[in-house]
Amino acid sequence: MLPPGRRLLDHGEATGLTCPAMIAARKSRVRVFAPATVSNLGPGFDVLGLALHRPGDVVEVEVSDRPGVELAGVAGEGGALPRDAARNAASVAAAEVLRRAAAQGGAAGLRLWLEKGMPLSSGLGSSGASAAAGAVAANEALGRPLAEDALVQCAMSGERASCGAAHADNVAPSVLGGIVLIRSYDPLDLVRLPVPDGLFVAVVHPHCEVSTSEARARLAGRAFALPDIVANAGNLGAFVAALFQGDLALIGRTIADRIVEPVRAGMIPAYTEVRSAALDAGALGCAISGSGPSMFALCDNGDTAARTALAMRRAFRDGASLGSEAWVGPVNREGAQALP
Repeated sequence: MLPPGRRLLDHGEATGLTCPAMIAARKSRVRVFAPATVSNLGPGFDVLGLALHRPGDVVEVEVSDRPGVELAGVAGEGGALPRDAARNAASVAAAEVLRRAAAQGGAAGLRLWLEKGMPLSSGLGSSGASAAAGAVAANEALGRPLAEDALVQCAMSGERASCGAAHADNVAPSVLGGIVLIRSYDPLDLVRLPVPDGLFVAVVHPHCEVSTSEARARLAGRAFALPDIVANAGNLGAFVAALFQGDLALIGRTIADRIVEPVRAGMIPAYTEVRSAALDAGALGCAISGSGPSMFALCDNGDTAARTALAMRRAFRDGASLGSEAWVGPVNREGAQALP
């Protein structure tokens, strides 16, 4: 992993293995876990994301003599995801890894199984976790021919197949771990940011769905006032500075969005009540995770994060009669990992 602040270059680099070494490094079958993510983080629409420890997806891959990628099975999502390898985020990402590896003498094909471990349309980067797991698992099975930056690009291909756009704010932290800033999409320029000690995340997913495409459609054609743009720019810059300074209080003051969140807040049942409950429980800041309906809160210790998650769940229950589930923990610094 690159240290915080290092830039990832646009073009993928091979790991330096020669073709015979790559063949020797291949594994008959590998399983990879890729974590859910929180994107936007308040002011960073489409440019900020962080990795959670859970939930997440698992992809299992084995090398095959049959050309291309075969999607052998999908489980855990109630039949809602495509079984067509050309349309599933995990298999599309794996296919892009295979295509790039083929130029270096890679294997003919891959067989892939996807196990969903997180809710769909949750605002937690569900398709991004599948794509990240698919890319990393394919790379592991093929002997790691691609470097991390190239894997993010391959995972972005999976995102494009799933939701129509190759966003990186979910797949980048899912692959790399930690907190990631997308400085530019063309060319892709990713910056890994430091994770301060003591920073905890509480995420609550209410039992309802928000369509990402609908959430984005609400933004189409809108004009935003210059003072709101300036406010978001100030919060985004201060957020990055606070991470480097380890200033948790300042981090909390930056979790505010005057552009996107006001437009989407009405799509989240009991949004105002949940946000107020989080802040009253001691959270540093609270906002919508991605397109929602999940909401996240940043906290300065584990006890406060647990208390905040409970308060947010109660607010969803009392304010919208919704059940929910919660995940609490520090930021996942490792990202996608091969399982034993």
